[in-house]
Amino acid sequence: MSVNSVNIDSHIDKENFKLWSELFNKEQEPQDEQIRGFVNTPLWNELDEYLQQTYAIKPKPAYSGCNMDKGLWKGWNVKYKKKGKTLCTLYPKQGYFLALVPIGAKEIPEADVLIQTCSEYMQDLYNSTQAGTFGKSLAVEVTDETILNDMKELIALRV
Repeated sequence: MSVNSVNIDSHIDKENFKLWSELFNKEQEPQDEQIRGFVNTPLWNELDEYLQQTYAIKPKPAYSGCNMDKGLWKGWNVKYKKKGKTLCTLYPKQGYFLALVPIGAKEIPEADVLIQTCSEYMQDLYNSTQAGTFGKSLAVEVTDETILNDMKELIALRV
């Protein structure tokens, strides 16, 4: 799957900016409260509760050593899977979070139709993300309720 690039400049307080990977190394798994405190947005809580209640799944922390995009993907993340299929992976960021939402190759025709009902942000993101052999992976900057709702609709395609 192809992953789109992310521009974090509009979301960070550059004076107090800390990378998540600098706070918790591979041997030091963060607690749920620490993740929520760092992200510091009710959107994280809303999505977590939605995924757990709607799909009867539990979040699974995982560590990524990926240095792509200046280490943006490095560090602890939270995966949500249903029947072995990843619905999304959340990456804590200071004041917001990234959600990597895979769209499988078989799901693309449905996603092409669904995306037309989504926000301009999500349409631009979807249309600018190249499809690979296995589909697309959308790196969604979850910063408001509209984007969160769009994401829930795309996740429903995966189930």
